[in-house]
Amino acid sequence: MPMTPYRLNRLFDPRSGRALDVAIDHGFFGERSFLDGIEDIAQSVATLVQAGPDAIQMTLGQARHLQAIAGKQKPALVMRTDVANVYNTPLDEELYSHHVPFAVEEAVRLDAAALCVNLMQLPQHPGIRGANIRSILALREQATRFGMPLMIEPLVMQDNSVAGGYMVDGDLDRIMTLVRQAVELGADLIKADPSDDIREYHRVIRVAGDVPVLVRGGGRVDDKTLLERTVAVLDAGARGIVYGRNVVQHRNPFGITAALMAILHRGAGVDEALRLVDEVRP
Repeated sequence: MPMTPYRLNRLFDPRSGRALDVAIDHGFFGERSFLDGIEDIAQSVATLVQAGPDAIQMTLGQARHLQAIAGKQKPALVMRTDVANVYNTPLDEELYSHHVPFAVEEAVRLDAAALCVNLMQLPQHPGIRGANIRSILALREQATRFGMPLMIEPLVMQDNSVAGGYMVDGDLDRIMTLVRQAVELGADLIKADPSDDIREYHRVIRVAGDVPVLVRGGGRVDDKTLLERTVAVLDAGARGIVYGRNVVQHRNPFGITAALMAILHRGAGVDEALRLVDEVRP
C-alpha cells in the first residue's frame, strides 16, 4: 500500500477504486500551443466541475479557481509541482526543470489530494532526468512529513527534432524501466505513458507492484481510439487515467467525461461510452 493513503480516499472512487484526473496544468510550461481549450481557466474549471471527474490537475497559481468553489462534491485537486522548458519546438538552447520549493506546504494549504512531479527521459539531455530526481527526492521528504501523496510522472519522450514537444516514445521497455525507477524513488502513485503495444501493458502494471498506475493521455486522438485505449489499460490493471487535451479540447467535454467515467466506474464498453459522448450535455 502507498505510505500516505488517506488523502487518496478523495481521489479514488470508493466503489470502483479508480480515478479520472483531468489535467489543465499546461500553462505552467510556457508553450503557447498548450493553452488551446484552457485560455479562460476559470471557465475551464467551472465546466469541468459540472462534468464531474474525480480530480483536476492544476498549478499552485490557478488551483484557487477550483478550491474556492463551495461544497463537498467537487473534484479533488492534484497539484503540479514542477516546471520545465522541454516542450518547445525547437528546444531552447538551455534546458531546465525546477520544482516549487514550498510545494508540499502549499498543497496542504490548498487542500490537495496529491502532488504531481515529472521524471523525464529526454534523448540527448540526461541533465533533465537528474534535475527531476533531485526534485523528487526533495519533495518525497516533505511529502512524507505532511502526509501528502506523491504522484511521479515517468515520461519517456521522443527526440524533439523528430516528433516535436511532448510526444511519447511508446517503447515498452523504456516505459517499464522509468516506471520502476519512479517506484524506487518513493512514488505513492504513478502517472505513466501508454505503450505502443497496449496488449502488453500488464507488464508496466507488474513492475509498478502495489503502487497504483494512472495512464496519461498525451496528444489528441479520436474518441474511439481514446475509449478503446482506456478500456485496454484498465483491463491490464491500471487504476485510472490522467487526460488533459483529450477532454478540455473536446467538442463536448461533458460528454467525453461522462463516457470515461462510465468506463472507469461502471465497466461500460466502448460502444456504450461512444453513445454517451454525444448524448450527455450540460
